[in-house]
Amino acid sequence: MSTLIKQKTIETLIDLSQKGFESARTQAREAFASQGMPGVKSEEYKFTAITKKLEQRIIDTSLAESFEVSKEMVEAHVFEDFDGDVLVFANGFFQQGVSSSVAGVAVSLLSEKPDTEIGSIAKPEKDPFCAINQASFADGIFIGIPKNTQLEKPILFLNFTKITAGQVVQPRIWIEAGDFVEATFIEQTINLTPTSSFVNKVVEIKGGANTHLHYYRLQNEGTNSLAISNIETDVQKDSTFSSVVISLSGEMLRNNLSQNIVGSNSEANMYGLYLLNGKTHVDNHTNVDHTVPHAESNELYKGILADHSRGVFNGKIFVRQDAQKTNAFQQNNNILLSDGAVINTKPQLEIWADDVKCSHGCTTGQLDEEALFYIQSRGIDKIQAKGLLLYAFAGEVLEHIKNESFKSYCTQLVEDRLGAKF
Repeated sequence: MSTLIKQKTIETLIDLSQKGFESARTQAREAFASQGMPGVKSEEYKFTAITKKLEQRIIDTSLAESFEVSKEMVEAHVFEDFDGDVLVFANGFFQQGVSSSVAGVAVSLLSEKPDTEIGSIAKPEKDPFCAINQASFADGIFIGIPKNTQLEKPILFLNFTKITAGQVVQPRIWIEAGDFVEATFIEQTINLTPTSSFVNKVVEIKGGANTHLHYYRLQNEGTNSLAISNIETDVQKDSTFSSVVISLSGEMLRNNLSQNIVGSNSEANMYGLYLLNGKTHVDNHTNVDHTVPHAESNELYKGILADHSRGVFNGKIFVRQDAQKTNAFQQNNNILLSDGAVINTKPQLEIWADDVKCSHGCTTGQLDEEALFYIQSRGIDKIQAKGLLLYAFAGEVLEHIKNESFKSYCTQLVEDRLGAKF
């Protein structure tokens, strides 16, 4: 197949037959037409050749259809000791019949909320895959949390995928939280088939003043999984938004996470842990935009890479001219356990204000041999000693998960990975 034919095949990801949100879809199609698929010269996708991978694997650009999910399937895949509400999706389509009814929260299809301003937060001109999703998603889910609501239990997004080779899944989620809201969201994907899949997800989160939200993600997907996510939020006055993403498995994963700080006395937190082996490729692109004074952002991503895995970290912090008294911190630390593992890291600061406190940095290296020798001298064998050092390294990120059941689940997965592989 020629390169031109492949490119045309990929561009048919935009389904012109989808109805509703016509203005937003037109805007997205125009945005994609001006960008096109990212090529080898695209700075944003310089180390992640997703277009080439899609040309190799996506042989059917049609949207994967929904399928039946039973209550038994849901119960079998909800992690142990989880106490909360579950919203279930099948190939990106909301499954209301097997989902929880979340008390005090409005949950509906996006098609039932035609006034939702999709694309107003995750703008299609910022990323071609965001544009593709907005132009061609079939339907999505709307979650509305009224003001003065404190959700004591988390909401779990349980995403099942079951597709024929090369089909596409395009989930779309809009979360709208009023003033003085507290809520926790957890996201997990379950692949039911071993065939190549492409999931292109967009999540937009519109928070109110004095709103405190946590968004946790676990990526432990099949080795043939190609996945791109665009998650973006506006952080309003006196609010906090905290994200933690744990990446363990997948063929090529690209995570775009953006927090726009638009209110003073607010805080944006972004944490990530990637434990990669085989030929897994994970690319974390983060963006924090400080537009107002008196706000804070904290960012810590850590990676442990083995075999021929590859990690990418590109973190951007913008401090606008009016954003005086900004505190912004960014750090990326990596451990390489083999000669074939690769990390490309690029922390960035762009500061236009003069009364700020900002720092960024990155480290890449091997295990500390002196520390390893010290632990072994205390009667611990080398394999256990390596596991202890690696877990201590990874644990700093896990500590930022505030939901205890999900934290325990992720901790066990990390311990199993470190013990079995390293």
